[in-house]
Amino acid sequence: MKPRTSHVHKWGDLSCPQPSSGEVAGYAPNASLADLDIAVAAAQAAFKTWSKLSSDELQAYCEKVATTIGEHAEELAVLITKEQGKPLNGLGSRWELGGAQAWAGYSASLSLPVKILQDNNEGHVELHRKPLGVVGSITPWNFPVMIAIWHIMPALRTGNTVVVKPSPLTPLSTIRLGEIMSEVLPSGVVNVVTGDDKALNLGAAMSAHTGIRKIVFTGSCATGQKVMQSAAETMKRLTLEMGGNDAGIVLPDADPKAIAEGLFWGAFINNGQTCAAMKRLYVHDSIYDEVCENLVAFAKNIPVGDGMNEDSVLGPIQNAMQFDKVRRLVDAGESEGRVLLGGVPGEGLFFPPTIIADLSQDNLLVTEEQFGPVLPVIRYTDVEKAIAAANDSNNGLGGSIWTSDIEKGRELAKRMECGSVWINKHGAIQPNAPFGGVKQSGLGVEFGEEGLAEYTDIQVIFS
Repeated sequence: MKPRTSHVHKWGDLSCPQPSSGEVAGYAPNASLADLDIAVAAAQAAFKTWSKLSSDELQAYCEKVATTIGEHAEELAVLITKEQGKPLNGLGSRWELGGAQAWAGYSASLSLPVKILQDNNEGHVELHRKPLGVVGSITPWNFPVMIAIWHIMPALRTGNTVVVKPSPLTPLSTIRLGEIMSEVLPSGVVNVVTGDDKALNLGAAMSAHTGIRKIVFTGSCATGQKVMQSAAETMKRLTLEMGGNDAGIVLPDADPKAIAEGLFWGAFINNGQTCAAMKRLYVHDSIYDEVCENLVAFAKNIPVGDGMNEDSVLGPIQNAMQFDKVRRLVDAGESEGRVLLGGVPGEGLFFPPTIIADLSQDNLLVTEEQFGPVLPVIRYTDVEKAIAAANDSNNGLGGSIWTSDIEKGRELAKRMECGSVWINKHGAIQPNAPFGGVKQSGLGVEFGEEGLAEYTDIQVIFS
């Protein structure tokens, strides 16, 4: 498959293998610095008129984008499954497209009206939100369409134009998304550039580009730090949503059978390849064995297979580098702990859901983010020590408390050092609730009015 794009033209330089089979899913352009400059120039030219549209006009365009995403949902879902590996069904690519359309629609409904700060005999003061200019979006391979929507839609809604660079591992669905958007948007408002990041690191070039006013990035902490460094000279605005090592804490009053399904999906959604998935599970000694037994009983019945098979619920790990990392961390866990399920790699990039018990706080599977279908389970006896262990991380994206006492859960949640905390679930995000990390997990927030405001400059007018 060779999607069209108006700004990049070197088809065939970047091949995209299917994680399930290794066969080529399609080809994408390998952009040059000149291609990036063309895309930025197109976005700058479009900004001159796009930024002058009224809020109602911007909303109408964004609503058209949401509608057209829905019309092309199955086509995009198939592309995602082929290049990313996740199944079509369950919490897979069709679910991702449903989320993308819902986020696009909600983002279209938001607005940032003029705020009157003062209106009396002493004067009139207004706070205005103004678009920044060209927004550079750098997206990861785990949710290629939904995260692109998270980046692009608030930029468009606030009058900005966009240059988006998808992961070189999953460029096809983003290119097609850009084409679909361009069917309802003026020329140059959304631009897609792709590349393998070998000869030219497009992300670094975007972060340093003088024609880009803001970078919104989702990905690893290490790459996010490089983005921040590259953006410093031009004082770009930044929204960075980076890695997490989310902890879940099961209190002694929790019902092991009732929470088993929620624990599983909190950890294994998208095959564990989710920034805000549960990466560490702390369970009180009094129900430790029961929680492990019920979790394993649920997990062992989850079908793993080719994403194009309608019966598959989980697919392969997306790429070989991530597979090797997961295997290394599983080996570290096996060297100390007790393998309750999985642990043995499958064929190709397939790795079964793996649960390893009886690990210590300093095991590599606990201290590092695995970003794969593996969950370490740590026993504790003192809730205070469990909270301290959960907070003992440079990351702070999400966390969860599992309990039958909701009020107690809320009180403990306030003590967790992370941007989002869930009670009796994990990773449930929604478009009206700001989402972002603390510590080294990020800078700024996405979603809701707070996320929308991050795509604007403030101007205060005194009269």
